[in-house]
Parts: sequence; C-alpha cells; structure tokens
Amino acid sequence: MKNTPFSEIHKSYGAKMSEFAGYNMPIEYTGIIDEHLTVVQGVGVFDVSHMGEFWVKGPNALPLLQKLTSNNVALLPVGKAQYSCLVNETGGIVDDLVLYHYAPEKYMMVVNASNIQKDWDWCVQHNDLNATLENASDRTAQLAVQGPKAIDFLQKLTDIDLSSIPYYHFTTGEMAGVKEVIISNTGYTGAGGFELYFYPEYAQQLWDAIFDAGAEFGIKPIGLGARDTLRLEMGYPLYGNDLDDTTSPLEAGLGWITKFIDGKDFIARPILEAQKANGITRKLCGFELLEKGIPRHGYEIVDASGNAIGTVTSGTMSPCLKKGIGMGYVTPESAQPDSRIFIRVRNKDLEAVVVKMPFRK
Repeated sequence: MKNTPFSEIHKSYGAKMSEFAGYNMPIEYTGIIDEHLTVVQGVGVFDVSHMGEFWVKGPNALPLLQKLTSNNVALLPVGKAQYSCLVNETGGIVDDLVLYHYAPEKYMMVVNASNIQKDWDWCVQHNDLNATLENASDRTAQLAVQGPKAIDFLQKLTDIDLSSIPYYHFTTGEMAGVKEVIISNTGYTGAGGFELYFYPEYAQQLWDAIFDAGAEFGIKPIGLGARDTLRLEMGYPLYGNDLDDTTSPLEAGLGWITKFIDGKDFIARPILEAQKANGITRKLCGFELLEKGIPRHGYEIVDASGNAIGTVTSGTMSPCLKKGIGMGYVTPESAQPDSRIFIRVRNKDLEAVVVKMPFRK
C-alpha cells in the first residue's frame, strides 16, 4: 500500500486504518456518526492526498479537454473549477472529475484515487492533439477542510480574503507560511469549506497550523467513512458505486454537465445524443426508507408486485435524518419523485419513497 504524507499522523490519532484505492487511509477516528456531525455542525479535516492530479498544458490543452470531457471547458475562466466526466466510446463514464482552469493554457484535472492509472492511460491514449500532459499525483498533497466553521479559522492563516472566493472558484497563494497553495472553495460534503493543494513536503507544517488554529472551533480529523455518509446525504455520486464504465452521464442524472454544443465533438457524443433523443432505460434516483432498515450497495429494488426494477448503488443510515437513505438505478417511470419502491433487505421488501436529492437540505 502507498502512504500519504499524513499516514503516520493518522496513526498517532488512533485512526482505524485500511486500504483504499491502494493507499493506507483512515476510515474513522472517533466514529462515523460523531465525525459526520462534526463536519455538518463545525469543522473537520480530511486527508484526500490519495486523489489524482493531472496538468494539461499548452495551446492545445483546451481542444483536448473539449474532446475528453463532457462539460463545456470553453466557458471556464481562469480561477474557476468545473465538475465534469470522461466518457468512453460506448457512452459510459471513465471517471468523474473536477477541472481547474489554473492559468491561460494550463488546467488541473482532479480524478478519483482508484482511477488514477486508468484515467492517465485514457488521456495519453487520446492525446492526438499533442497537448502537454503531466501526472502530478505523487507530488501533490491535499487536505479538505470542511464545515461551516472552516472559514472562521482558516482566515487566520492567510492574507487572502477567503470570503471573496465564490463556490467552485479558487485562488493560489500563501497559507500558514506555505507558498503556492491552491485554495479551492469546493468539497464533497455539502457543508462548506475549502480544499487545499500543496507540495507534500509541507504536509506537517500545514496540518499543525490548521489544527492549532482550529482548536477553539472543535476541529477534528475525519475519516473516509464519514466522507461517504456526508456525500450520500448530499446525493453526490461515488465512482465505483453510482458511476462506472457502463453508466452514462444521462442515466446518472448528469445531463447538466453533458453539453451538446457546436464544435464540441467529445468522445461518444453521438451515442449520448441518441440517448437524449430516444430516452434512457434506467435512471439514478434517490430514496428514503419508510420502514426501519438500512439499504446497502447491491440490494435489489423491486416494485409493489415484487418485480425487480433496479439495484441499490449507495445506501446508509443517515446520521442527520436518522433514516435509511440511498441511491439506485431504476426504470425511468419508477424514478419520479414520490414514487413508491421497495428495497429487498434480507428477503423482506421495505417500502421506500423516491425523493429529490439532496437528502440533507
């Protein structure tokens, strides 16, 4: 297993460690529910240094990204980030990602840890425009400082006015004496906060400064377990669960990042255009259980007559809502809000209602 620059720190905090995407990662410290509520109500810090970062540079960076990704990169000004995905030849999702327009003719693509090599090979394979590609994943560390109190103490560590960075925008500057930190108003929790990208040699310096400044706000380190429950309450899809090489952006409810504009001939565009014109056969939906139980990945979804109509892709007991919630692919007619579906849990069909996400408002 690979270690992040923070692995020994996690162990010193007594974290429960486990392999994730080839990395030795903290799953939980004080418990998933406690950590989840810490982020929603205060502030917590995630080590997300396992994520992948690719630089795409040069005069052909934009044309290549328009070919590779589903969203319209031409609308992305310097200093803004964009959610998007890589699409394969059959219309499935290679990976979902966040794209940063760092400087003119220079972009940073942030990809999922489990897909770093696959995504890199995909980008290299399809780089017939000779854009400059650089895999900086092993030379980039990342902390996600998430929660409504994040801005209150992070502001003490920088002269940059953090309140002036809009959602899904970023800037580069000094943080806690460390230069060239990318400070991004993004996140995967729905609780507000910032993601910080920096060189690994400054990991200890930044960690110590953040936890010293955040002590009065009850800051805690947070593991991947709570990261999963937080993203699920917000209805954010997880690659490998809700998205994969066989699911299309339209099926996954990501039509809003799939732009069929003139001049953007991205991979599998004709296939996705046909899906949009002819309709899809399955659709990702969110649901809440109306009975006591916990939906799990892989559980069958059935209709009132017991006929299989889909599969749960993500599910948990919501720490905030105190009920079972989940996502899954079902037939389009069953994916309409307020539709009643049933989750087969240990041979018992538990009634659920389809709801509009996010679950946590």
